[in-house]
Amino acid sequence: MTTTLPTVTTARRRRVWWHTGVMLALLLCAAYAARRHWPVLETGADRLAVADQGWLLLGATAAVATWACSALAQQGAVAEPLPGARLVAAQFAASAANHVLPAGLGAGAVNLRFLMRCGLPAGRSASALAVKATAGVTARAVLIAVLAAFCPGLLRLPRVSAAAVAAVLAAAAVLALVVAGPLRSRCTRALATMAADIRAVHTRPNRAAALWGGSLAFAAAHSLVVIAVTQAVELPLSPARVALLYLAASSAAALLPTPGGLGSLDAALAFALTTGGSPAATAASAVLGYRLLTVWLPLLPGLLVLGVLIRRRAV
Repeated sequence: MTTTLPTVTTARRRRVWWHTGVMLALLLCAAYAARRHWPVLETGADRLAVADQGWLLLGATAAVATWACSALAQQGAVAEPLPGARLVAAQFAASAANHVLPAGLGAGAVNLRFLMRCGLPAGRSASALAVKATAGVTARAVLIAVLAAFCPGLLRLPRVSAAAVAAVLAAAAVLALVVAGPLRSRCTRALATMAADIRAVHTRPNRAAALWGGSLAFAAAHSLVVIAVTQAVELPLSPARVALLYLAASSAAALLPTPGGLGSLDAALAFALTTGGSPAATAASAVLGYRLLTVWLPLLPGLLVLGVLIRRRAV
């Protein structure tokens, strides 16, 4: 007993120091991101100060709803019940981590750790994230197709040269050869696990409804944030056109591995709104307002929640 107690105390001290270090690192990341983009914050605040506060409040409410929608979709991706409050908190923390690391790595890492802490094996946790991501992409494509039918001619597919098509096909062939080698068995197992999880989810109607309903609601809530901001700054486009332009721009920006789409989504959304018929200054103000509501205002609280979840070993 006398030799075990000091060992346990030392282990606890190491864990406390490690948790404290992680929290400080997260806070430093938030401070660095805010300092680096301070002109954006300042300009956006000035322009939005004279915007319609009622529409901005609606946009902020829709931004908060995105975390609940994400939690609903994540619960729908697994058959096992997940703790509701911690699940929503994890989505809030994951959204903040997603703006620090590139290409969704932050959100993926937080959700993977959360599912593993809930008792799911690593393979099934990764498969659940893949199921959620697939449903999200499908839901976004469905919304784009529906809105495109109501706004004909708004989206124009870019002209692609024959050389570009040949390059893409060649890259796909090389990738297929690589997968057919040492990665084939691993990819096959991963796809088999994902297919089994999809079947398990869809044998339970409540889980399937949560997965698809949450995925659709998540994309719709983000679209509502943009619509509310454009209405606040009096952007001369209808809500349906704004939603369609946002969904198309965010889908294109997802191809670029920047943290939370910072830079890529801003440029794509501003370009889409401008080509859709909005003045450039108004489009820039709308993008800044969207970023303030979805990134900068919740960033520090989200990182603090992430630190608390890490300290409580919830992720």
